[in-house]
Amino acid sequence: MQELLNQPIESKNLTLPEVIQSYYQLTKPRIIPLLLITTAAAMWMASDGATDPVLFLVTVVGGMLAAASAQAMNCIYDRDIDYTMERTRSRPIPSGRVTPLNAGIFAAVLAGLSFTILAVFTNLLAALLAMAGIGFYMWIYTHLLKRHTPQNIVIGGAAGAIPALVGCAAVTNSLSIEAWVLFAIVFLWTPPHFWALALMIKDDYAKVGIPMLPVVAGEAETVKQMWIYTLLLIPTTLLLVYPLGVAGAFYGISAIGLGGVFVREAWKLLQAPTDKGIAKSMFKYSILYMMLLCTAIVVDSLPQIHNAIALSIG
Repeated sequence: MQELLNQPIESKNLTLPEVIQSYYQLTKPRIIPLLLITTAAAMWMASDGATDPVLFLVTVVGGMLAAASAQAMNCIYDRDIDYTMERTRSRPIPSGRVTPLNAGIFAAVLAGLSFTILAVFTNLLAALLAMAGIGFYMWIYTHLLKRHTPQNIVIGGAAGAIPALVGCAAVTNSLSIEAWVLFAIVFLWTPPHFWALALMIKDDYAKVGIPMLPVVAGEAETVKQMWIYTLLLIPTTLLLVYPLGVAGAFYGISAIGLGGVFVREAWKLLQAPTDKGIAKSMFKYSILYMMLLCTAIVVDSLPQIHNAIALSIG
């Protein structure tokens, strides 16, 4: 890592707005909302729909800063392959708009702010979990797994599931069984989501020697494993309804409907493993699926929904 920080890099004269934009891009902002929505769902579920607005705001801000820090660190570590892959060559570090050293300082500041905000305004458990998410993403996934095993995204998926634990911990200062079920939902969702993307850009990963499953095992084996994880995911989402009973009819119906479409997308890909168009459709739907599933958790937790369902049944 020190060698990467010390390598010379082209300097560019940038205006202040361009500098701000470059550091903003370091955080990979398109990824962050998906992480935060799981935090929000966890908070609403843990508080039975009565989340304190201030607590919600500081938890989301703290989680956003932690995710941004992790992504910036990832940009430093992966700048060699980012430069080689055409789709990532324009990122701030390989393009020369931000030096690795400055990116490291930026990431450290973000992590420090995240820990401070969460520790002061929520609790120490939430703050430590956020830091654990950064550490797991960088050292377990990015350093140990990504370049060495085709199961990288399976184990690394735990990093993306940690925000759900942060959300629950922020509300209850503990980790209940439902928090771990939500963690498991995100964990099982990650392989079919990410491998769909890997199928689309298989050649890029092969070019830089990243052993993503489609590169090592081929498309057919990849979609078989995606199918298995999809089939495990759907019943796991329903555990919140039964036996845990922390989610109600609105969430249950939503989970079944959204899961049915997810299974259909995975089945279509299973029939045509090399079709990048179907893989793209699967990838896009997987994002929508997680967003809508978390939204269903939030809506289901609202007392108004429970009252409306009770009145309709009565």
